[in-house]
Amino acid sequence: MSEIVIISGSPSESSRSDQVLKYLGTLLNQENFSVSHISVKNVPHEDLFLGKYDSPAIQDIAALIQNAKGVIVGSPVYKGAYSGVLKALLDVLPQDVLRHTPVLPLMTGGSMSHLLAIEYSLKPVLATLKGHNLKGLYLLDSQIDKQKENPIIDEGILERTNKQLYYFIELVNNQGAVVSSV
Repeated sequence: MSEIVIISGSPSESSRSDQVLKYLGTLLNQENFSVSHISVKNVPHEDLFLGKYDSPAIQDIAALIQNAKGVIVGSPVYKGAYSGVLKALLDVLPQDVLRHTPVLPLMTGGSMSHLLAIEYSLKPVLATLKGHNLKGLYLLDSQIDKQKENPIIDEGILERTNKQLYYFIELVNNQGAVVSSV
């Protein structure tokens, strides 16, 4: 069982979103969390295209997410929203897959004009899945260097990212305390 599940909605082989998500996973490992990464690139295409919610792969993903203490979902901005393949994955998951789970949404994009995509597209669908959405993070492509171990090269966004990640960790840890006391 993974304590934290990170879902990448990027279909690209060379993705800024993926690099930032991997970096967050490294930080979570340093905080003694076990982390599992799910990439839409690794989900059977037929399951997504045909909406096979009962396929073994989709059921395994759903179980992993349902057993997680926290979830981070990231995607690049495409046409003012998250990726279509991420939407296909979210559509085949149970409608309460994120019930009572802290969720940190993250998006990357080429300009500030897509900043609200996280608020108007990604966060609403995560809320529909019953996730407890955090404020979220939006990073510009220019703030990311895919070649670096820490891909976030802008100090301001790095500080904000760390702040959001540690708030996420606090919620995950507090959620565990509440669950174990019940």
